[in-house]
Amino acid sequence: MEGAFTADTLKICDMKVLVSFLCFLLILQLSVKAKTLVVGAAGTYSSLKAAVAIANKGDTVVVLKGTYTSLNTVIDKEITVLGKGYPVLDAHFKEEVVTIVASNVKFDGFVIRNSKSGDMRDFAGIRLHKVHNVTVSNNKLINNFFGIYLSDSRNIRVSGNAVKGSREAINSGNGIHSWKCSAVTISSNTVSGHRDGIYFEFVKNSLIEGNVSANNHRYGLHFMFSDDDTYRRNTFKSNGSGVAVMYSKRIAMLQNVFQENWGSSIYGLLLKDITSSLIIGNRFIRNTTGIYMEGCENISVHQNDFNNNGWAVRVLANCVNSTFEKNNFTSNSFDVTTNGSLSLNHFKSNYWDKYEGYDLNKDGKGDIPYRPVSLYAQIIEQMPQSVMLMRSFIVGLLDKVERAIPSLTPESVKDEFPSMKQWTR
Repeated sequence: MEGAFTADTLKICDMKVLVSFLCFLLILQLSVKAKTLVVGAAGTYSSLKAAVAIANKGDTVVVLKGTYTSLNTVIDKEITVLGKGYPVLDAHFKEEVVTIVASNVKFDGFVIRNSKSGDMRDFAGIRLHKVHNVTVSNNKLINNFFGIYLSDSRNIRVSGNAVKGSREAINSGNGIHSWKCSAVTISSNTVSGHRDGIYFEFVKNSLIEGNVSANNHRYGLHFMFSDDDTYRRNTFKSNGSGVAVMYSKRIAMLQNVFQENWGSSIYGLLLKDITSSLIIGNRFIRNTTGIYMEGCENISVHQNDFNNNGWAVRVLANCVNSTFEKNNFTSNSFDVTTNGSLSLNHFKSNYWDKYEGYDLNKDGKGDIPYRPVSLYAQIIEQMPQSVMLMRSFIVGLLDKVERAIPSLTPESVKDEFPSMKQWTR
């Protein structure tokens, strides 16, 4: 009869019920199997290492407030490790503090301090090695040789950590160090007192966002041989040598602040052998040099603010096919300098506060080109000691004569249509 249940239909229904029941039992078993292990005076375990030894995949280890000795506690299981009330893991300068060698781990909420330092080994507060899908978040790292060390790993998130070194420069490693990694996100961390605040070497397809890297001994951020990465909305302030991006391709540098990186051979941003990259929406404030470019090609420098720097932009003659467009140059001692007579780069629609031209047709663009390379800037490039003549009457006279009858400054370095008003962001 049509619509009636047959024996075969009943068998299929029974089979579906059985499968559903087995799935329910499996889920129930897994939920019962995952457990929480508590470390501390009110817990079952006296140390993180003891709890990790007992834990199984999927378990959570909760460490209560207190101070615990941690001589290279190894997390080699897929677990979650949470600190409550910021418990302290202290290596007493004898070893690494924590090493994570399992994937799918979350490590959150600890004070990590006093790792060992050494010339032959890079001891770290927290080390990740050959792992994926690991999160290290909301920790306070104090007085470690290297802070957080990532190697040969992928899909890693380092977020909300405060990393502070307090040793002298000669004995200091990097705050957040990443080597041979991919798909790493470094976000909302503060880093200070280390050799380099954030260091990337052979790192691909990664993001550095919303960090503050300040008062580090060398670079606030240091790139080497790393391609297709982005760093945006970070602040790099008062670092020993500013920020360096070297031997890399397709780097996006967006909406960062480079501030008060001041001193001899110090730059807001140093670019060396960089190609096909973007520098957009950044602020360069009170740096010895805002941007220094050497051996660079196809760089787009657009919509940035250069304010109160010694040199806003220094572009060496071996840089080609880069564009500078819709930037604001205000209160800089020198807006642009170069060490050659020929420029293969392009300046377009920038605002220059030193521009003395006019706009008769009121279209917002200057009617005569602006040549940002002054004669005095060229003299200083050849004879740095002549900086002592800055602000003198003779220097002002030389520059005005050169602007009226250009002869020594590079003819090709000019902005054909400078903006009459500052660009608003």
